Amino acid sequence: MTIPSARRGLMLVLSSPSGAGKTTMSRQLLAQDPGISLSVSVTTRPPRAGETDGVDYRFVSHAQFEALVAEGALLEWAEVFGNRYGTPRAPVEAALAEGRDVLFDIDWQGTQQLRQSQAGGDLAAIFLLPPSMQALEERLRRRASDAEEVIRQRMARAADEISHWAEYDYVLVNDDADMCLAEIQAILAAERLRRDRQTGLVSFVRALLAG
Repeated sequence: MTIPSARRGLMLVLSSPSGAGKTTMSRQLLAQDPGISLSVSVTTRPPRAGETDGVDYRFVSHAQFEALVAEGALLEWAEVFGNRYGTPRAPVEAALAEGRDVLFDIDWQGTQQLRQSQAGGDLAAIFLLPPSMQALEERLRRRASDAEEVIRQRMARAADEISHWAEYDYVLVNDDADMCLAEIQAILAAERLRRDRQTGLVSFVRALLAG
């Protein structure tokens, strides 16, 4: 008898305040797990040095972004520091139907919208907390990529983002990067084994009982 392997893909969300590690964790997870790919967002912000259109983001004009919203072509979208970011619907829904997992590096607003979408049942959301607000500010300063005013804005926004921690399925404190990544991998492994995601399980059990 063939053991069931077919399953529906899942959407794995990683959210955190800026500087708390979601981008680092996302990159490490993608590097170590070929079974999950990053959702490429569309954005109205200009490309940064080293970014490639279609790989890091799809860079669009404000008018193009508005058209995507009007067409219902985005699963979620939000405005952050004056720029808009959104998740294209079609590639995500195609991946889930084919049993492929998709990783999202988005904030709490986007996570809420994903829950409310047609694909919301395929969502597993993780929120990463810093060990302390002081540690968060130190991480932002070590990056040396933001002006003082931007750091103050990010710290102010961090408090608002952290207030939404209870809306997530899992909450991890990113104090040790290796441990945090291991915990994320354990969550992903468990979510992949959920009964309602194993689409071949019903026929397997029926055949099992039929002898």
